[in-house]
Amino acid sequence: MPGPGELPAEQPPPIIGRDAGLARLRGLVGQDPPSSQVLVVTGEAGMGKTVLMADAADRARTAGMRVLLVTGRESESRLAFAGLHQLLRPVLSSAAGLPVRQADALSGALGLSAEPVAPDPLLTGAAVLTLLSDLSERSPVLVVADDAHWLDRSSLDALAFAASRLDAERVVLLVGARGQAPPRGFDRGFPELRLGPLSAADAGLLLDSQPRPPRGRARAQVLAQAGGNPMALIELAKVIADDPAASRRWAAEPLPLTDRLSAVMHARFSALPEQTQAALLLAAVADGPDLRAATAAFSGPGARNLEPAERLGLIKIDRTGLRFSHPLVRSAIYHSAPFAQRAAAHRRLASALHDQPDRRAWHLAAAALHPDEEVASLLEATAAQAQRRGGAAAAALAMERAAELSPDHEDQARRLVAAASAAVPTGQGDWVQDLAARALAVTADPGLRLAARRDAGWALAWSGRRSAALPALLSVAEDASGDQPDLAWDALGSAATVAYQSGMPASRQAVSRTLALLERQGPPLPGRAGGIDVTALRLWIGAAADPVGSRDQLLPSLREIAGSPVQEPSLWRVASAAWLLDEPGLAITLLQDAMDRLRAPGMRGTSGGSLTVLGWAYIDTGRWDEALEVAAEAASLGEANQMDIVAASADVITATVLALRGDSGAARRHAGRALAAVDPAECGLVAARARRALGVAALADGSYLQAFTQLRGLFSEDGTPLHNYASYLGIADLAAAAVHAGRQIEGCDVIEHALSRLDASASARLEQLIARARGILARPEGAEAHFHKALCDPAGEQWPFERAQLRLDYAEWLRRRKRINDAKPVLNEALGTFRRLGARSWAQRAEAELRASGVAVTGVTAEPDALGELTPQQRQIVLLAGRGLTNREIADRLFLSPRTVTSHLYRSFPKLGVAARYQLRDVIARVSGEDLSQ
Repeated sequence: MPGPGELPAEQPPPIIGRDAGLARLRGLVGQDPPSSQVLVVTGEAGMGKTVLMADAADRARTAGMRVLLVTGRESESRLAFAGLHQLLRPVLSSAAGLPVRQADALSGALGLSAEPVAPDPLLTGAAVLTLLSDLSERSPVLVVADDAHWLDRSSLDALAFAASRLDAERVVLLVGARGQAPPRGFDRGFPELRLGPLSAADAGLLLDSQPRPPRGRARAQVLAQAGGNPMALIELAKVIADDPAASRRWAAEPLPLTDRLSAVMHARFSALPEQTQAALLLAAVADGPDLRAATAAFSGPGARNLEPAERLGLIKIDRTGLRFSHPLVRSAIYHSAPFAQRAAAHRRLASALHDQPDRRAWHLAAAALHPDEEVASLLEATAAQAQRRGGAAAAALAMERAAELSPDHEDQARRLVAAASAAVPTGQGDWVQDLAARALAVTADPGLRLAARRDAGWALAWSGRRSAALPALLSVAEDASGDQPDLAWDALGSAATVAYQSGMPASRQAVSRTLALLERQGPPLPGRAGGIDVTALRLWIGAAADPVGSRDQLLPSLREIAGSPVQEPSLWRVASAAWLLDEPGLAITLLQDAMDRLRAPGMRGTSGGSLTVLGWAYIDTGRWDEALEVAAEAASLGEANQMDIVAASADVITATVLALRGDSGAARRHAGRALAAVDPAECGLVAARARRALGVAALADGSYLQAFTQLRGLFSEDGTPLHNYASYLGIADLAAAAVHAGRQIEGCDVIEHALSRLDASASARLEQLIARARGILARPEGAEAHFHKALCDPAGEQWPFERAQLRLDYAEWLRRRKRINDAKPVLNEALGTFRRLGARSWAQRAEAELRASGVAVTGVTAEPDALGELTPQQRQIVLLAGRGLTNREIADRLFLSPRTVTSHLYRSFPKLGVAARYQLRDVIARVSGEDLSQ
């Protein structure tokens, strides 16, 4: 209530025609949210996104929520983490309570640390998540990100990462963006509210509610011109009120709506006094934080210059400063001014920003019409600073503009190549291609040209276009082999990775031919290797191109390299080669060492490949819970760094463990998501792994024809593998599905065709899988020889699940041949392994065989074990809690919020039949045999 003599507070005008949208937003903030909510609000300019979100913010404050706001600005879209700094500025003091590594990453990203901090997008996103979670413990939090299409890429990625992991927190996130599609990172299934044009009735109501509404023919023309756009209705009504003849001119000047609105704003701007125009242009150039540098123009007598613009509604001035009434107003003012006036305003602001070199550099760049080496050097320094803070897109943009302003062609080419290299991690392959092509067009320098081509090839691979990436990288390796052997080997190492992901015979053969070429050239001379470990690269390239055929040749080299200290980046390549060559123990030892190093700040973005290989190695060796933990980390890493193949591989690892444990529905969901993330024709590795997971899930369900269909797809009609390595890992399961589905002849034919393509001795693992497949498919009298041969080789014990499957199939054959006493010990060994791993369907088969053999089975695996009732994420959390980690430590390790961890434990306790945390240790020990008392 106003006091005596006070005027009542001005009430905002009613919002017309948005009842459904208002109800949806108000429902999110009207009460204490029980869990996190994310809503993306989209629509064309002027549809009312800002108005609706401002209404939600006002109601949130009234309800006692803390409100954090960020508005994207065109001028800041090229400054790394500018949006995140704007959002978190009011609560940065709370960042001191974050886990140390998260606090360091956030401080480094925002440029607040005294010492340089290596960039880490994953930890930065986790820091935002934890900070929001911590704040929500005190009061509910509303985060409003308006004009998100103008947010800098690094801030948008961090916010999207946090949004994808919000769960039980009392946090509501509203994201507004112009257009019909959500901004990058928020296009992954978040709820959307799309604002379209108002209905004819609501448009008429809004128009008639204006202070001076048009009448008659003018009213009809405004309604027709506006097309239901609320802002257009309001602004065009003002034009008609001031100039009744305007509606007649519109018919002769057809313009798109946005252009019409810009023309309206420009006309209103042009009618202002000259001093007001100058002040508004300076404000439009400053656009946000830089307004502080223009304060002199807006204070004292100068402030009166803005009064005419404020009366016209072009700007609003309050205790928070000056704001344009709509982004279109700022844009119209800026772009309607001649370049000379804009440039003068930019230079005026730059002269006041010596303490902010990145903003100063961009203002000077905007004022530059011709090449200017001084400004180019400032932008190059800005790019280096952005890259140190983890702003890859901002660094690439700054270096690109620096190249454009470079007077010297070689400097221009050098900066374009640097921009291309910086842009590779953004995942925008077309941009990298364009930067590389522009570099190639202005330089004849062989080194720069090869570096540009290398970046372009790797960008193609990063963005999923592997069939185009491979020849690009191979051509670099061939052309660089004479004068730049270090670049040649590096490019061939990348090409080998692409060929391995593809799995196509032609790709692998092309890599092998180029490898032979480089080996004929000999190793680089001392001082010319450029930090490249050619021995480790040669090992990786050979293993990736032909893990079966080259195994005997490469094993001595592997053991020699592994016997001495190995440095990054060679370590993960050596470890991955060990896994491909079926040396799982050595692979895990090396991979764990690699991960200890790659988890260091600034290195995490390069650890995706190592994580996925480690996940597969854990599956192979029966460490399935650790595989799930690694897969979760890889999924977070893939999301934070836009590495689709890492995220897809993480999904397939998870799908495989779930399928092996009999959770077929969840396995199919993860496998389906992996297949949707990559083009199977471009990535045979993910396609083959996903097919095998789907086939195993169907086997676990007893859906044998479906299993056969999926596993049959691992090979073509003539036996060509979908992937040269991964396809053969499913060969025994294919044989089992064929027999149970009544497709034995077809299964036998395709398997023999596939095996005929192996032109070298197989590893112990592959020999075991082949023996099991042939034993299953053989006539009864010939099966035992295959089973017995494999079981006599102790090396097969390195793959416990596959060994247990072999034992189960052999025991079933023994029982059918009435050799009950021989079958019993084999079945007992298989059952022990299946139970330890939680492979429920296979354990049930073993139990059924034992009962048929007259053995009373104790501890029947009729239902999933206690941990088997949990989701993969809940299982991880419970295991870590059982090992004594606190909720906050678990959250930091899994890149979740502490409140999410608490919620998962709360939901897990009833499933496990426990009431307190200390009881988890006994549950885990009982189910998995893991002793957590040590």
